[in-house]
Amino acid sequence: MEKSEQVDFAERAKTILSERVIEMATWALTQEPVTVTSSKSERSAGGNHDFYSEGDYWWPDPNDPQGPYVQRDGMSNPENFVAHRLAMIRFSKIIGALASAYRITEEDRYVLHAMKHMDAWFVDTETLMNPSLTYAQAIHGRVTGRGIGIIDTIHLMEVAQGLIVMEDAGVMDPVLVAKVKDWFGQYIDWLVTHPYGADEMNKDNNHATCFFMQLASFARLTKNEALLDTCRQRYSNVLLPAQMAEDGSFPRELGRTKPYGYSLFNLDAMATLVHILSDDEHDLWSFQTPDGKSIKKGIDFLVPYVKEKTKWPYTKDVMYWENWPVAHPFLLFGAIGLEQKELYEIWEKLEHDPQGDEVIRNLPIRNPIIWIKE
Repeated sequence: MEKSEQVDFAERAKTILSERVIEMATWALTQEPVTVTSSKSERSAGGNHDFYSEGDYWWPDPNDPQGPYVQRDGMSNPENFVAHRLAMIRFSKIIGALASAYRITEEDRYVLHAMKHMDAWFVDTETLMNPSLTYAQAIHGRVTGRGIGIIDTIHLMEVAQGLIVMEDAGVMDPVLVAKVKDWFGQYIDWLVTHPYGADEMNKDNNHATCFFMQLASFARLTKNEALLDTCRQRYSNVLLPAQMAEDGSFPRELGRTKPYGYSLFNLDAMATLVHILSDDEHDLWSFQTPDGKSIKKGIDFLVPYVKEKTKWPYTKDVMYWENWPVAHPFLLFGAIGLEQKELYEIWEKLEHDPQGDEVIRNLPIRNPIIWIKE
């Protein structure tokens, strides 16, 4: 695809999404905080303030029902504990909606309500979440937590970005803002020092992409320029060259039992990372490796199968095949970063308010208005 004429995709996106944003923000204004302290699993090795989740693809062993769980890749076990993840997704929805509505209307009421939820999650000692993920994606009978559990906090990215947007309102309590930023600073420290973080950042698939996508998001909130530069170097020297094939595909994702969904997910994460890290001094949209790999090549590979999924030449996903595609962030961010009208037009026609839990869990950006410059 060639570059199109200059079009204000950001303004057009705001127009398309405004009605839905106000509807979601109206709902958000009625919601009270629900944090990790609102539910507890007896299987968690952590305390009341520790985030806990269980590996999605792990099931009781039919040959040993009381023994360690066994893996069924791509098949989510509905009996596993996900209450904390759902609470975090709900939190992300609330803050994303309120921040988006503030950006559209500039009404302070959205900001004031968001402060209540941020206080509950990050400041109030009775309800806050500890800034660590030691007990995420545990496996019954095997481990109390894993590095891959770090992917669960992709749903804090829109909380961090929402704070960046709403802080401009001038009505946020500066003490609360400082404490929330301090929480994210502590979480960054945990991510880059704990063995789980080292394990996750060195994965060769979407987990590493999501690790650095989160780091970049939280570093932007905390104004950690050194960490942002680290993320840029990692994208350019490791993530892109190691994960992408010459044709723009992601072989590690194609090798999974849900190759379509995972390919979309990784491209969303990588494009979001590029979007976060690109500025007037750093244009990662135009970056390519010596052998020609680039985010554009990744988008060019997948777009034909977004336009016509029936042409997908690989195995169909074992679950949720019918739920994809939706209005993926790589399409909108790519339209803006690469100045490609076709990508915007594809994005505009797709579903902007998916309801399926699996789609929501694997859609890191659901409120694009707060991510695009005005």
